[in-house]
Amino acid sequence: MARLVPFKQADVARAVKGAISGGLAVGRVEIDPVSGRIILSASEAKVETENALDTWMKSHAS
Repeated sequence: MARLVPFKQADVARAVKGAISGGLAVGRVEIDPVSGRIILSASEAKVETENALDTWMKSHAS
C-alpha cells in the first residue's frame, strides 16, 4: 500500500516562490513528515560592497 504524503512538491515550490517574491532569501526548507508543515528559514543577507561608481559619486557630491 502506498504511503500518504501530507505535502506535494508543488506545495514546497509554491512556498519558496512566495517567500522569494516577498523578499526572503530562503536558506533552508524543513518539512514535518507527520503534519506536512513546511518551514522556511532565511539565509544570511549578502552584504553589498561599495563599487567604484558609488565611491566616485560620494567624492564628487556637492
